[in-house]
Amino acid sequence: MLRLVILPALLALSTHAQSVDTSTLTGKVVCGYQGWFRCEGDGSDNGWHHYAAGSKILEPGHAHIEMWPDVSELPKEARVPTPFKHADGSTAEVFSSVHPAVIQLHFKWMRDYGIDGAFIQRFATTTRDKRFREPMDRVLAHCQTAATANGRGITLMYDLSGIKEGDIQLVIDDWKRLITEKRLDPKSTSYFKHHGKPLVALWGLGFNDRPPMLEEWSRLITFLRDDPEFGGCAIMLGVPYYWRSLETKRDTIQDPKLHELIARADIVSPWAVGRFGTPKQAASNGDKILKPDIAWCAEHKVDYLPVLFPGFSWTNLSKSRNQPAKFDAIPRLKGEFLWSQALAARQAGAQMLYVAMFDEMDEGTAIFKTDNHPPVGESRFLAEPDLPNDHYLWLTGMLGKLLRGETPDALPLRKP
Repeated sequence: MLRLVILPALLALSTHAQSVDTSTLTGKVVCGYQGWFRCEGDGSDNGWHHYAAGSKILEPGHAHIEMWPDVSELPKEARVPTPFKHADGSTAEVFSSVHPAVIQLHFKWMRDYGIDGAFIQRFATTTRDKRFREPMDRVLAHCQTAATANGRGITLMYDLSGIKEGDIQLVIDDWKRLITEKRLDPKSTSYFKHHGKPLVALWGLGFNDRPPMLEEWSRLITFLRDDPEFGGCAIMLGVPYYWRSLETKRDTIQDPKLHELIARADIVSPWAVGRFGTPKQAASNGDKILKPDIAWCAEHKVDYLPVLFPGFSWTNLSKSRNQPAKFDAIPRLKGEFLWSQALAARQAGAQMLYVAMFDEMDEGTAIFKTDNHPPVGESRFLAEPDLPNDHYLWLTGMLGKLLRGETPDALPLRKP
């Protein structure tokens, strides 16, 4: 167990009123931002996307999410009633990610708690379909506006899960469209740069559950780095946790060409979610995995962005796939698990951190405000009723202080 240190009440919030320096990712703590939640009647024509499971109707027994969002700070017009009920009989409400007030509030929370910004998820397979692409465009636009208003940074992250042979062109075409239609401005002050170049994240390289497509990945990297009109970017590659040792029995393809591609990137970020589940394992991995990873990166002049996650659970999601899963599979331990990963990463030499995720309610990894008294009934939701609903926002902000050496190594504890 990690020792607890009680901090003054002044540290309950880190206002971080000044704008984040977006010229580099070094020294930053960022979160992944899904922005994929849709509601019937929100104008997206996506139905209850990522809320409903196994049907198009969100109702008890058909929830896709594992945590219930806290919408109490949203204006009435941004709160959507559902058939779910709280224990007192009141109607449970959710939000749609396409509503600008939702994203403004989320980025305000990032500012209030000292989180430097977000990597905006963009799923390449859905860019071909206007019905799903246009709501993603709206979310991206709202994120740019909210990041600017709150002095935060954003980076576009293409998730290439589901991509098949020949589909890499989807990413190239979409990037060109975003730039030419001015839906994205990588040169803006709210967009993260690294080594003086706009940072683009590409996630999904080298996993053993998909076609390797290394030649196509090489073409995409070359385009984003070298194209005279649309290139000039710094590249972050999201790769498997065991990328360095090429452990195909775990999560990685066994092809040394993977290392050649990673060496061409500016940042490598191994996916840690679900790879371990206790603070003790996190500490052990710091020595056995992160330190050798960082040594490899130093040798090849690549920066290292470790992925941290607060816990994991996907009972409702798995139920929709007829694959029963354990509830609260990786417990949060009131933040001890998250803190142990950050401490191990800093001690291994990491200079930046990525927290997965800000709003990922499907897999129970969200760190934004969720309802610790969620609806009751057939669907079950994660809750920690003895913690304030902003606990993980606050703790994620504290990770930045830990990274920069501004707070002790011991797990902080807030005074009531």
